[in-house]
Amino acid sequence: MFAKIKIMNGSVRKTFLSLALIATVFTGACSTSADQQIMVGDIVIQDPLEETNRAIFAMNTAIDNAIIHHIIDGYRFVVPELARDGIGNFLTNLSSPVHLMNQILQGDVKGAVTVAERAMINSFVGLAGLFDVAGHEGIEHEGEDFGQTLAVWGVDHGPYLVIPVLGVGSTRDIVGNVVDGMADPLRWYVYNIDEEHLHYNRMGLSYLDLRDSLKDVLEDLERSSIDYYAATRSIYYQRRDAMVRDEGPENASSGTADFDDF
Repeated sequence: MFAKIKIMNGSVRKTFLSLALIATVFTGACSTSADQQIMVGDIVIQDPLEETNRAIFAMNTAIDNAIIHHIIDGYRFVVPELARDGIGNFLTNLSSPVHLMNQILQGDVKGAVTVAERAMINSFVGLAGLFDVAGHEGIEHEGEDFGQTLAVWGVDHGPYLVIPVLGVGSTRDIVGNVVDGMADPLRWYVYNIDEEHLHYNRMGLSYLDLRDSLKDVLEDLERSSIDYYAATRSIYYQRRDAMVRDEGPENASSGTADFDDF
């Protein structure tokens, strides 16, 4: 028992050191000059690393077309749509503690009650979340992450970044994703019982589920865009701003509805 606590304390120290480093980079990155800003409606996009971002984006696109999309085609061939929907529902239900934490941090009592209600209904009636019973009853899912929490607290997007293989995001949202991952109580639990592989299996399945949900819309966007990079960047920011304002896809700008978790 004491050995486990010692290991976890070391993990906690590493976690806070990592977050401190990220926060330092984030703070320094936010000093972007005005001539490196792009306006999309009333949204300010900072992309000071555009040349590097475009190179990584082109590499990611090549990997998607050569490998990832073929893997998704195989996944869809092997796993029926109903089962894929169940996997997505299950993963969403597993993320309920993180969504609840962020609703509370944002001071959204109604949202927190909705998350707790959905989690209880889907966990017990929906077979551990495989079926979105709550959604069918009109209790809609509203994903909240720490990137949105930072936005509610007044933190700006910060510079736009493209991460090899993983995708795109503002600096604020990337920091938010790291915090969500580190703070997830299920992650801490499986690490504490020496079952870390369950966390990595979940991460892999989540990535597969995400790429399955994005494949069609990304392919359509690539075919229809004059500048695929700029179109993706614009849609990403529009959708994230809509999510911060708790607007549904129907209220977001055209083409952003399928980018909920991009």
